[in-house]
Amino acid sequence: LPLAGCGGGGAEAALPPTPAPAPAPAPTPAPTPAPAPTTGMRDLTSLQLSRLMGSGWNLGNALEAIGGETAWGNPATTQTLMNAIQVAGFKTVRIPVSWKQYADANDNISATWMTRVAEVVGFAQKAGLFAGTNEVMVEGDYGTPKAEHVTVQNGFNQAFVTAVRATGGNNAVRHLVVQGFNTNIDHTVAFAVMPTDTTKNRLMMEVHYYDPYNFTLDEKSTIWQWGAGATDAQAKVAGFDEAWADAQFQKMKLAYVDKGIPVILGEFGAIRRTEFPGAEVYRLAWNKHVARSAWQRGLVPVYWDAGAATENHSMGLFNRTSGAQVYPELIKALVDAAS
Repeated sequence: LPLAGCGGGGAEAALPPTPAPAPAPAPTPAPTPAPAPTTGMRDLTSLQLSRLMGSGWNLGNALEAIGGETAWGNPATTQTLMNAIQVAGFKTVRIPVSWKQYADANDNISATWMTRVAEVVGFAQKAGLFAGTNEVMVEGDYGTPKAEHVTVQNGFNQAFVTAVRATGGNNAVRHLVVQGFNTNIDHTVAFAVMPTDTTKNRLMMEVHYYDPYNFTLDEKSTIWQWGAGATDAQAKVAGFDEAWADAQFQKMKLAYVDKGIPVILGEFGAIRRTEFPGAEVYRLAWNKHVARSAWQRGLVPVYWDAGAATENHSMGLFNRTSGAQVYPELIKALVDAAS
């Protein structure tokens, strides 16, 4: 063995030095996740939300009135009214709004009007109601849609969803409602295409129900009876009874609700007909059945109230100044239908 050196005494074999252990690399710290944005919204799918919305009520002929909020005879909306809606048992309020009349030449909406709409929505929220706004007053063809009509309607829906999501903030995850052509059930089932959305499970479909028109809306009609309880065949429209309503709502259940897409029955109702003694019995029966049948099939029933509750051919339920219930029996029937 080679000698490493000599000295007094015996010689030792030299051993190579033990190398110091290499320092262990410092572990890479796990990235701190960015805090989830605070939206103030519950983590619910639209379908889950729809089952919490119960029976709804429309603030009709108010914010959509051409000429201003009070132009069609209703008083300015107050917190008192929204409180009364909630106390009555409704859980949702739909607020139709007109925008174009408040826009400038470049379609910029008046800041004053935006503030007023936000105030009314705030009244509903403060009362503990689910609140949604709805664009109205768009006229068009009410017949069977052609391919062009369907393409345009579906395009409107997609443009709406895309534009709202692009603004970010709460709008990136907000629940949005789109409509089928003319809000007609048959046209919706046949032609509507749900928009593509960057947020999952936050879209709803909306339709309306006013069948038969002769009974629900036509002020000149002599049709004043409805359903299984009708006693005069000449005073009702054959075929548009309880079974018809059930079948229409079943179509929406199969096409949308069963596929995870909730449906808002955004408008329904039947006018008073004081010229026919006994007509109120059938109006109550129609509203009660429609609301109940819709809810049982997964639709959210939202009654159309245009105000003027004490007038003939009206559908109002409340005194809009005091909030007093004008038709408590009908109100209870609507609320109980979705309880």
